[in-house]
Amino acid sequence: MSETELKLVLDEATANAVWGRARALKLATQKPVRRTLRSIYFDTPDHALKAAGISLRLRRDGRRWIQTVKIRAGLHGGLSQAEEVESPAPGGKLCIDAIPVEAVRAEVSRRVDGAALHPVCETLIERRAGRVSLADGTLAELAVDIGDIRAAGRSAELREAEIELLEGSPAGLFGVAGMLFPEGGLHFSRFSKAARGYLLAETGAIDPPLEPRNALPTNPRRGLTAEQAAQDVLRECFDQIATNMLVVRALNDLEGPHQLRVGLRRLRSVFSVHASVLGGAEMERLAGEARWLGQEVGLLRDLDVAADAIVRREAERHPDEPGLMVLAQALSERAGGQRRQLRVLLAEGRAQRFLLDLACFAETRGWLAAGASDQPRRPAPAVADLAGAALARCWKKVRRRAKGLESLDVEQRHELRKALKKLRYAVEFFAALYPKKRVAPFLKRLKRLQLVFGDLNDAATVKAMLSDASLAGGDIVVHRAVGWMLGASQARAELGWTGAKALWRELHETRPFWE
Repeated sequence: MSETELKLVLDEATANAVWGRARALKLATQKPVRRTLRSIYFDTPDHALKAAGISLRLRRDGRRWIQTVKIRAGLHGGLSQAEEVESPAPGGKLCIDAIPVEAVRAEVSRRVDGAALHPVCETLIERRAGRVSLADGTLAELAVDIGDIRAAGRSAELREAEIELLEGSPAGLFGVAGMLFPEGGLHFSRFSKAARGYLLAETGAIDPPLEPRNALPTNPRRGLTAEQAAQDVLRECFDQIATNMLVVRALNDLEGPHQLRVGLRRLRSVFSVHASVLGGAEMERLAGEARWLGQEVGLLRDLDVAADAIVRREAERHPDEPGLMVLAQALSERAGGQRRQLRVLLAEGRAQRFLLDLACFAETRGWLAAGASDQPRRPAPAVADLAGAALARCWKKVRRRAKGLESLDVEQRHELRKALKKLRYAVEFFAALYPKKRVAPFLKRLKRLQLVFGDLNDAATVKAMLSDASLAGGDIVVHRAVGWMLGASQARAELGWTGAKALWRELHETRPFWE
């Protein structure tokens, strides 16, 4: 049968409080049932089942042993969907022949191919589970699992919530999660328990190290519809945003805020480029929330850039100007205060609600009318058709913004920079649909032009930031450093602007690869 559940990683305090909140909100009318579950996951020596996306498990629940096979599993935005087949396993013994669904039995047999099956990992979990419901008809089982995963002589603690859909729409699972976890910073699970067990055996941990996450290519195929391609890139944006929200909250790595802002900007570009597919009130609302959060993240990112990438770099080049390092330190202290504020904001309700709603939008096709996700619709356009039209629109806007390039004022340059960035994202979204040898020259020249506009933007940011008189106070040495930085950054920007005209001509003369 099909299994759909939302999986969330919990800290100790949240794990202990979930069921109390469920009852206080009257989502549940009864106390949860406590059970101890021991699960053992099996595979061949070369992990043939894992490679095929199949998990094979024996679970002891009370006095019963149950054999479970999960196939065609997907886990995106915390939402796990899989086909699950169960059968009794007397004495806790595996038996492939006992799998009751013929097609699943045949697939497992083919993958195992006569090889011996060995335990890869096991979990020992105390589960508190019971039913929860919403007024919209959503009925789900809420399970809070606390215990250990063991593999290769190693052990790791696990705290997880699973909200499994029993009746209603998958969107209801996100509604339940929103009520149970109104704030605190969501941590969507990226791995099943089986996947965590394999990871523990291989690396000694049940999660990869937390680090800033760059955008990854989605590489759409020409056979996809525009809607399928849009969903893939939405999922990629979600993963980049969700991961870097955790990074900003937990680490001081300067790349975290940068990649979070990139993820939010890419998301807004997805909405713009795919508006013909995703457009509607919910998309517009999410775009507005992404803009709000991006502005908040941008305050920290701009301070980080000014302190470390601009002023500190200048101080290292000119050690005979001591005020530069003092100025860099003052900016770093401001960045530290902004980082603390952002961490609070990312754990509060508005940011958490945005993340939940974005996951729901991507995973339940929230761009469709309510209740229409399973209804027949007219055929969706091919992604290749949408790509050509979208790239042409972005290019047209860039050319319009670049008209009269030599006489553009600061605001007009800023608008051109934004148009170039949107074009860059659109190229990255669709590049896989076109021959690399045609894409590469255009993208190379676009990136070079963007660098110049990035320097111009940095100069404008530094000018605005250093115009705050309180930054220097009454220190004449720091005042001198401020003047130094204003002059140096402006000189570099103007030098770069001179080269921008030639770079624009190169790009403008490059044949658009989508034509």
